[in-house]
Amino acid sequence: MTTPLIPLRRQRDYRLLWSARAISETGSEVARLAVPLTAALALNASPIQMGVLTAASTFPFLLVGLPSGAMADRVARRRPVMVVCELIAGIAALSVPVAWLAGLLTVPWLITVAFAIGVCTVVFRAFNTPHLATVVAEPQRTAAIAGFQSVFSVAQMGGPGLAGLLVATLTAPIAIVVNAVSFLVSAFCLRGIRTPENGTTTKGRGLAQEISEGLRVLMNHGVLRALCATGMIVNVLGAAEMALFVLFAVNVLGLPGPLVGIAAIGFGLGGLIGAAIAPRLAGRFGENRVLLGSVLFFPIGFTATATAGGPLWLVICQLGAAEVITGVAIVCYSVCAGSVTMREAPEGLLGRVNATTNFATQGVMALGGVLGGVLGQLLGLRPALWLCAAGSLLCIVSLWLSPIRRNARPSAAEDSPGTASRPRSASASHP
Repeated sequence: MTTPLIPLRRQRDYRLLWSARAISETGSEVARLAVPLTAALALNASPIQMGVLTAASTFPFLLVGLPSGAMADRVARRRPVMVVCELIAGIAALSVPVAWLAGLLTVPWLITVAFAIGVCTVVFRAFNTPHLATVVAEPQRTAAIAGFQSVFSVAQMGGPGLAGLLVATLTAPIAIVVNAVSFLVSAFCLRGIRTPENGTTTKGRGLAQEISEGLRVLMNHGVLRALCATGMIVNVLGAAEMALFVLFAVNVLGLPGPLVGIAAIGFGLGGLIGAAIAPRLAGRFGENRVLLGSVLFFPIGFTATATAGGPLWLVICQLGAAEVITGVAIVCYSVCAGSVTMREAPEGLLGRVNATTNFATQGVMALGGVLGGVLGQLLGLRPALWLCAAGSLLCIVSLWLSPIRRNARPSAAEDSPGTASRPRSASASHP
């Protein structure tokens, strides 16, 4: 007889892991608005500089993404590495308000800090996925991932509002201190987790061989390869849009600083709804069908941004409503894709499979940030945003022409195409 599983909300270690992410993500959402506002308002950054600043936080996925995944599969204890990452990121973030008060802050300084935090983020994510597998039992992982997505969504709702308040009262550079404190508190929570780390490890056979194994697993799985391609498309376009959005909101739409985060608040609200309904939708319709339905709504947010204009109330309603819908779709997609990753990855390869997917889907954001800055400089802000909106239609093409559509199941409990056929691989990145 199978022993009933303890509900996640009653599992102490899951609560600590969840709390660590909740605190860290809230601080990161504050910085997501405060850092570009610091560059745009306090340092008068150009569109090119804004693009490089956006790229700096994601370029580490290309630089250290694959090696970090191989290292995550090599070690049995991943939690200490995660703690160190949070501590280093906290110190880097704290340097921004210190440099501002000392009169030393520059755009290159901001770019350096963004890069350092980006490296810590890449390593943390590579180690976090196999670590999560030791904390949460397999039947509860979809719900656990949905729980993390709810964290991200709440942070996206509350973070911009908190950031706007802090920027208005303390100035943008000083507001970044909240991000620094959040990293340090997250490290403290992670230190309190007691679950023994007895995960599978691999023998060192050379980084090149181990990295190529992760790449081979991903490329040989048609369904998950399509998920990766879709993630790359939406992320490169999202990074291009993000590089331009603050300048567009302030200079074209005339939004005051505290209201620049309205889109993120709407996305967070939608993401919270998506995290609540995603496990139910997956259980009823199957993960593939949820993925196919979700991607149809991806272009809405891009289009709403490109067409935004008119009175302030209309702009707020337009951006907010569109981002609520997009948030529901993105989070439903992410929850299902993350669950597939953890289920399909071969034993001993989860770290590399996840890191390889992150390398592809997150690494392209560095290119997207630079692309957005260049397009904004050459074409203007609104035309560049229209190109992002048009390009987002490729997400639908990528997923609907893939084996995902041909192999959609009516129930998530049934085997996916990769379950019966090895090798298995990873899908879009997850927390």
